[in-house]
Amino acid sequence: MRPVLRATVNGLVAGVNRLDKSFSPWDTVKKFRAYKFTIKDSIYILHILSAFFWLALMQVPPFPYKLAIPILYAIALLIPFTSQFFIPATPVFSWVLMFYSNQFLPADHRPAVHVVLLPTLESVLYGANISDILTHFTHPVLDIIAWLPYGVIHYTFPLVLAALLWLFRPPTLPVFAKAFGYQNCIGVFAQIVLPCAAPWYEIIYGLTPAAYGTPGSAGGLGRIDDLFGGDGYKRTFASSPLVFGAFPSLHAAWATLEALFITALWPQYAKWAWAYAAVLYWSTMYLSHHYLIDVVGGACLATACFYFFVPEELRNGSVNVAGDKYERYDLESRRGGVGADEFASDWTLSDEEETPIAYRSPNPAKGKGRGHRHTASIASLIRPDERAGEEGWSPVTGVGFVFPPESRR
Repeated sequence: MRPVLRATVNGLVAGVNRLDKSFSPWDTVKKFRAYKFTIKDSIYILHILSAFFWLALMQVPPFPYKLAIPILYAIALLIPFTSQFFIPATPVFSWVLMFYSNQFLPADHRPAVHVVLLPTLESVLYGANISDILTHFTHPVLDIIAWLPYGVIHYTFPLVLAALLWLFRPPTLPVFAKAFGYQNCIGVFAQIVLPCAAPWYEIIYGLTPAAYGTPGSAGGLGRIDDLFGGDGYKRTFASSPLVFGAFPSLHAAWATLEALFITALWPQYAKWAWAYAAVLYWSTMYLSHHYLIDVVGGACLATACFYFFVPEELRNGSVNVAGDKYERYDLESRRGGVGADEFASDWTLSDEEETPIAYRSPNPAKGKGRGHRHTASIASLIRPDERAGEEGWSPVTGVGFVFPPESRR
């Protein structure tokens, strides 16, 4: 734990040092004037138009109080200290605004809710209604197992992963924010234009046509409220801004995207990330919140966003993100133990250590003693019978190397 704690402290210190601590709006104005815009920046025009649309629809808070939202956001963009967080997070804020304000769309301008579509597709594609089968047997232990990833970890995991990226893989944090934000924007937009009822609706109302005034249901999470003697989930889902948003499952999309990032950046933890995703896939159906086709749709959406927004070199783990510097250069570790530098940040490497090394150590095993940081020297690659006869070679004297060495033939 001490090496991990040391790496965390070092990452925190380096992260704070990287921050722009200026609070002067004039610094932002200067950067804006000097910035050279590209065609990719036109996406922010779409964000502005989307914000105007959803703010105009917003009824709570009413006008003029809702004007505080764009005013505060503009101030955050003007201050350099806050803009370094708010600009990369723009897709995430666009998703939150869309998700909240869609409830104010007039019902007569909305498409009809599909109640039969998802269970029919599931039966045709998979031969049965898988989510219905999984809800036939319930148990308090299974409820807890399903509740933890679905109702607790799901909402905290993106924040934890973002913090880890900021500490140990800082260049990838804006990429994660972009992929995460646009994934959710696409998902919510699909849920608005193709509203579909969740399995809990079929359990409560059957296959009768649905109306937009129907309150949401906590489904199997209601048993968690009963187990702990509360009503938090029941109240939250009853007032959900998007009741008929079954397809695609953003729960599955979040877990898939997080697992993909962990696999690319920390492959040693990939099995745990995918195990979490698998349990969450099951929990969405066990708690009667999604059909299997919703889960598949969410996972496909996350995979598409990952491969579209994440650069290829990052997906392949080839941009100084795989392993510590000793594993990367096949050098002997300067301390014993496993996982000493698992979370070591790339910015802790010096320029010398970042230089590619064109040899591999003849001893692939990691050293377990206290060796010098550059133990695997070029001298270890020269066989003893070749050293004595070569002019200029001396591992201990001050003669040094003569390069290129003179031939004695």
